[in-house]
Amino acid sequence: MSDEQYFTTQPQVASVAHTKQQNFAVLRVADRDITIGTDRGVFARKGVDQGTMVLLESAARPPSAGNFLDLGCGSGPIALALAAYSPNATVYAIDINERARELTDSNAQRNQLSNVVTCAPHEIDESIRFDVMWSNPPIRIGKQELHALLLTWLSRLSPSGEAWLVINRNLGSDSLAVWLTSMGYSTERLTSKRGFRVLRVSPKRALDQPELSA
Repeated sequence: MSDEQYFTTQPQVASVAHTKQQNFAVLRVADRDITIGTDRGVFARKGVDQGTMVLLESAARPPSAGNFLDLGCGSGPIALALAAYSPNATVYAIDINERARELTDSNAQRNQLSNVVTCAPHEIDESIRFDVMWSNPPIRIGKQELHALLLTWLSRLSPSGEAWLVINRNLGSDSLAVWLTSMGYSTERLTSKRGFRVLRVSPKRALDQPELSA
């Protein structure tokens, strides 16, 4: 199956989510095991991918509450981890892939994580701002499309929010960090592990206000 299958709204490959062929992965998060079912036509068919694992191992623990975003949720490991760490937060898991959204929703229900909201990108109220964004973004959609995607969602960070992105070093992690900085986002290259880098991105600063006279 080509990578493009992951980026379509409705994958053409047959689902195995309701058969014995479905794969399950187990994540240990917040002192509990989270069981994640995967499926064909969704990113990381064989289980939680290495990039996502590096992100989950490296990102700072999220705050106890707020609006969180998993951009490109796939089967949902990032969203479910955020929900387990912060049960008082609302975790938005978004993906253009309908099967990915259905899978994330079923995984959230399986693990009794009721604070996960799974939806298509256009279904999120435009007024919502995110305190945390964790993402293993879809690098293979192409540079122009990736840049547009990141600019759209990074612009919706709250003033004190942070985005944590995991990028394969061989697929342009360093050049992406340089580009994000050039676009006005404070970007730190943090962990480098198993061929991946984790970037921490802060929102653009507001224009400096003139000092008030004494």
